[in-house]
Amino acid sequence: MHLYLIRHPRPSVAANICYGHTDLTVDDEALASARSSLLPLLPRNARLFSSPLQRCRVLSDSIAEELDCISTTYDERLREMHFGTWEMQAWDAIPRADIDAWTSDMTGYRPGGGESVLEVAQRVRDFRDDLSGMEIEHAIVICHAGTIRLLAACEHGLSVPEMALYAAQKPHQIRYGELLIVDC
Repeated sequence: MHLYLIRHPRPSVAANICYGHTDLTVDDEALASARSSLLPLLPRNARLFSSPLQRCRVLSDSIAEELDCISTTYDERLREMHFGTWEMQAWDAIPRADIDAWTSDMTGYRPGGGESVLEVAQRVRDFRDDLSGMEIEHAIVICHAGTIRLLAACEHGLSVPEMALYAAQKPHQIRYGELLIVDC
C-alpha cells in the first residue's frame, strides 16, 4: 500500500495560538495553493481518508472529484490532539507551570484536560490497523502534523507508547499542505 499523508492548508487563525481540535476554516488562497501543488503528485482512483475538521475536509472535498477517488471517509481518529481549555489560547497566556507539567510528561499529560499524546497515538494506531486490513493500493490521508507523525511512527513497527514518544520528540517540521509518501 502507498500512503499519501497530507497536512491540511494553513488555517485561519492568528500566530502563536493553540488550536489543536478546534474546527477552523482555511482561506481560499491557502486552499488553492495546496490543491494546485498536490494534484499532480497524487494518484487517481485512490481511497481518500480525512480528518472531519474543516481545515482538512475542504481540501479533501476539493480534490476527491478531480482525482476520481473511489470513496471518501471522514474519520474522527484522524483529528488533531484536543488541548482542552488550552484551545484557542495564546501559547504565552497558558500558565508556565502547566507547560512545564506537559514537557515533563510529554506522552501522558493531558494539556488543558484534553487528550494525551498516548491517547491520540492509540486512536491513530487503531485507524492504521483498520487501514491495513483493507485491500487498498493507494490511500490518501488528509490530516494534521501530529497525526502524520504518529502514522509515520506506525511504519517503524513501534508500540503505541513508543509511537507517542516518537511523535512527542520529533520536531514539528511538517509544513501546511506538505505531502509525505509512505510505502508499506
